[in-house]
Amino acid sequence: MSRLCLIVVLGLASAMSSVVAEEMRLPRSSPESQGVSSKAIREFIETANQQVDTLHSFMLVRHGQVVAEGWWKPEAADKPHVLHSLSKSFCSTAVGLAVAEGKLSIDDPVLKFFPEDAPEKPSDKLLQMRVRDLLTMSTGHETEPRFTDSESWVKTFLAHPVPHKPGAHFQYNSPATYMQSAIVQKVTGQTVLDYLKPRLFEPLGIEGQTWMRSPQGISTGGWGLMLRTEDIAKFGQLYLQKGMWHGKQLVPAAWIEQATSKQVSNGSDPTRDWDQGYGFQFWRCRHGAYRGDGAFGQFCVVLPEQDAVIAITADTKDMQAELNVVWDKLLPAFHAEPLPANTDEEGQLKATLAKLVVPEGHVGNTLKLPGTK
Repeated sequence: MSRLCLIVVLGLASAMSSVVAEEMRLPRSSPESQGVSSKAIREFIETANQQVDTLHSFMLVRHGQVVAEGWWKPEAADKPHVLHSLSKSFCSTAVGLAVAEGKLSIDDPVLKFFPEDAPEKPSDKLLQMRVRDLLTMSTGHETEPRFTDSESWVKTFLAHPVPHKPGAHFQYNSPATYMQSAIVQKVTGQTVLDYLKPRLFEPLGIEGQTWMRSPQGISTGGWGLMLRTEDIAKFGQLYLQKGMWHGKQLVPAAWIEQATSKQVSNGSDPTRDWDQGYGFQFWRCRHGAYRGDGAFGQFCVVLPEQDAVIAITADTKDMQAELNVVWDKLLPAFHAEPLPANTDEEGQLKATLAKLVVPEGHVGNTLKLPGTK
């Protein structure tokens, strides 16, 4: 092949790649055309800047269309962001897909998959622990197991005391998500990351994803996944669409219904979004919504009643304050019908989104240690 032909071929390949990448993006639209107030979105951004320390990115999807998006520099659209425990919702999706493929049942005992790592004399409560209990953070533990580099993480988990009856006691438990990852790898022969690539990431047009691994080579599951903001929004949109994507059922609708429904109680305070019930690695929210979330304010919020998805990355210590701004400022922005075009307000919104900057001295995108949220 001549040099000229090679240049032409490479140019065509690059152009085709760009076209494919463009086609895989979520479609864009103006806020008003999708029944959302540009002014209300701008007020959300301005209020969040005042009350939340510190946002990194924001994307609002309504009726499947991105109507607003912004990144606080140096964050950027093409820059992956650490998801912390938002990773859990992706891991549980892998469990759901493995269940759909007949690889396991959520009522399988956890010890079934790791007889070689079981204690010499497993307690009755450990014997009762099921995959379902891992998914709902109700393993029966009083505290989270603490992983080290010197011992198998699976063995550490199985050796940890189980004082409560599995299924009856909610206890936030990142190692329980690691066990889900280990089970998926055990029954499929692939890490959760590799297992999800052809089943979830590639169909959604998600590229460049990475996931931390344990010393045993197992995706950490409950933390350590890095994705871009739009990837988070796509994941939320897939769940909003009950697993359907471009005419193909990627995730069973029945699994999504289970995963996002209240499976266990986790509190009773009606003002807290952490007391509304827990599903399969998804939190129930106020206002009929549900979410995946991670430490420091990583959110994938799905609002079925509004047909909307909100993706946020952040570096904040007050995640409830972050959600409060969403409810106070964005919920009133949604209308059942399209709104009259408002070029002035839309222009002000775009100008506001274009000049976002992380305050000096605030650095995000950091990874946390194993076992943390």
